[in-house]
Amino acid sequence: MDWDKLRIFHAVADAGSLTHAGDKLNLSQSAVSRQIRALEESLDSTLFHRHARGLILTEQGELLFDATSAMSKRLDAAAARIRDSEEEVFGVLRVTTTFGFGTLWLAPRLPKLYEQYPDLNIDLMLEERVLDLPMREADVAIRMKEPSQADLVRKRLMTVQMQLYATQEYLEEHGSPATPEEISKHRLICQTPSAPQVGASAMMVRHLMTYNPTSLLTVNNYFGVLQGVLHNLGIGVLPDYVTQDFPHLVPVLSDIETADVPVYLAYPEELRHSKRVAAFRDFVQDEIVAQRKQLKQMGKL
Repeated sequence: MDWDKLRIFHAVADAGSLTHAGDKLNLSQSAVSRQIRALEESLDSTLFHRHARGLILTEQGELLFDATSAMSKRLDAAAARIRDSEEEVFGVLRVTTTFGFGTLWLAPRLPKLYEQYPDLNIDLMLEERVLDLPMREADVAIRMKEPSQADLVRKRLMTVQMQLYATQEYLEEHGSPATPEEISKHRLICQTPSAPQVGASAMMVRHLMTYNPTSLLTVNNYFGVLQGVLHNLGIGVLPDYVTQDFPHLVPVLSDIETADVPVYLAYPEELRHSKRVAAFRDFVQDEIVAQRKQLKQMGKL
């Protein structure tokens, strides 16, 4: 198959329109149409259904689009490696992590990274879904469990525990529970049990529910849980890494906590020598070391 025709086919399939693909490729609609027609003739297959609203891939077109998508991602990876400077850190780095870790831990620390590498651009993708790193859905992932995908470089960064926290103002007004049973006198703020989350956290929430708290506020991410706690709505289930940035939060029922949840950083083997990846990896590791030192000074380790 002709590589140039495949490139044009991929653009058309992605855009769903000959006109939009032509604009992207700087080609006329007729030129794009001729290339698609020639590709269909060479394959002896119809790749698109044509209708008034645009183009829809046929079954054969879907198969070819899957192949060209994989090719495109591999080419992006190769281009990224080629562009990586021997001396400088620049360009786009796509980082994926969970919504809670990304908003509560990573994003507040990024100014230090940009200060060190002003030409680096972070594309931060916050999703509970595990993105496919070998297929180039992201360059680097920080996840709350060891990645199972093959061909990944992985490093264990730290461990996290889920614990109960409240503000001093809330506890002064409503009292501090001395036993788990006294949760029944309070409002519990937690992630929605059915929301995608770390298994240990979901188990903790289900356990706390057995004490029949007076009221509930359930949110689908920890940023929302934290906001509820900070505004004195109740006692919240939060990851223990928030204690560095919100030291005024008061631990409640310290005996109730999850087992250690491992936090891993991972990236594709093909990006092992990427300057951007190395800069981000070292930055995260340095921030974790600094966090541990600060928590020791605060007497929380």
